[in-house]
Amino acid sequence: LLTLPCSQVFSQEVRSKKFSSEEVKKMSEQQAIIHTKLGDISLKFFPEVAPNHVNNFIELAKKGFYNGTIFHRVVPKFVIQGGDPNSKNPDRSKHGTGGPGYNVKAEFSNTPHKRGTLSMARSAHPDSAGSQFFICVAPAPFLDGKYTAFGEVVKGIEVVDKIVSQPRDGNDNPNDRIEMTVDIVPE
Repeated sequence: LLTLPCSQVFSQEVRSKKFSSEEVKKMSEQQAIIHTKLGDISLKFFPEVAPNHVNNFIELAKKGFYNGTIFHRVVPKFVIQGGDPNSKNPDRSKHGTGGPGYNVKAEFSNTPHKRGTLSMARSAHPDSAGSQFFICVAPAPFLDGKYTAFGEVVKGIEVVDKIVSQPRDGNDNPNDRIEMTVDIVPE
């Protein structure tokens, strides 16, 4: 069993709400584009199975929360992980421990973690996802039903492959910062 590092104290507000079918439809019509120096990654969302996670990601992206953060963890044949506000700081000691100051209630489903799946990182507690996300570079069926899959790469999987193969330190943090900006389209 693999838990993604996220040492947030679990005493924060857990967000969860019901969305109307119109709200879910609107989310499904939006995509995220993650811009990096190695290229762009386009993502489509799965609001039918994880509306709170999709809504959270869209809201954070629209606020510019992810801009200037990095992919702070790259594990070949597994995942690239990003979305930690602490990664804006070049001091790597806190990378992987930050979030938005609240958590999102788990939305586990039978959506498989396959190559290109977008999913949320969390600590051992199921309802501890915040802003950190990962993209699978290979199938990871042992994550199915344990992590909230909420989208997938529709364009730019080769960029994901470039990112995961970057030279990295002992904590799987790339030696060179791979910063991102995230746009939501169409808005």
